[in-house]
Amino acid sequence: MKKVLILLFLTTTAVFAQKDVNNYKYILVPKQFDGFKKADQYQTSSLIKFLLEKSNFTVFLEDESLPTDLATDRCKALTANLLNDSGIFSTKVQIEFKDCFNKTIYTSVLGKNKLKDYKRAYHKAIRDAFKSIQQLNYKYIPEANEKPIAVNNSVSSTKVAVNKVENTVKQADVNVEEKVNEAVSGILYAQPKDYGFQLINDIPEVVFKLLKTKNPNTFIIKDKNGTFTKKQGNIWSAEFYENDKLVTKLYSVKF
Repeated sequence: MKKVLILLFLTTTAVFAQKDVNNYKYILVPKQFDGFKKADQYQTSSLIKFLLEKSNFTVFLEDESLPTDLATDRCKALTANLLNDSGIFSTKVQIEFKDCFNKTIYTSVLGKNKLKDYKRAYHKAIRDAFKSIQQLNYKYIPEANEKPIAVNNSVSSTKVAVNKVENTVKQADVNVEEKVNEAVSGILYAQPKDYGFQLINDIPEVVFKLLKTKNPNTFIIKDKNGTFTKKQGNIWSAEFYENDKLVTKLYSVKF
């Protein structure tokens, strides 16, 4: 009976937490967490940002350039803090989300282990804590009190407004495409394999081996501790660790 009550409590807590977290458009991640001696020590900030993005959050490190709406209103974002209760013999962490008024909106489950290597210990503990965050199935829901767009009853005025919006959207798409093309690292060609695909370049040489997941737009990069995710059209994003640093690269892939 006690176990049933605990499970019911955790489920109810997750439901209400999900509703609150979904009302925030962004997550900010500190470059240096309390209790650490230097910025991004053990790549804790980089790992948390990476895992949040995998869970559909839009994430920025606190020293990165911010979108206009967030720069002018920090209350659109939650701050992800790392609660560190580690000791000599064990590593214990939780991920906490706080709003702009320093109110705790959500706290993850406890991730813990007794690994002796600090970096491995923190990474495993953080990933364990993230299991509860993944279960939130985050999806941004704008606040209900957002002002609706005014509707002009004049048909001619409406057509003009629609045309302006369409032209703006088309221009925005062009700008995005140009920026994406500028940032693409190269063209890769996909070869089907039993495990998924291998991607080769023009040389040809194998650049990545992609392992299938349940999501056709997401693959695991074999031997690189990373993911390969579809962004738009034939543009894909590779995120992986290289020399203990998180690397993100865009590729144009031809399947």
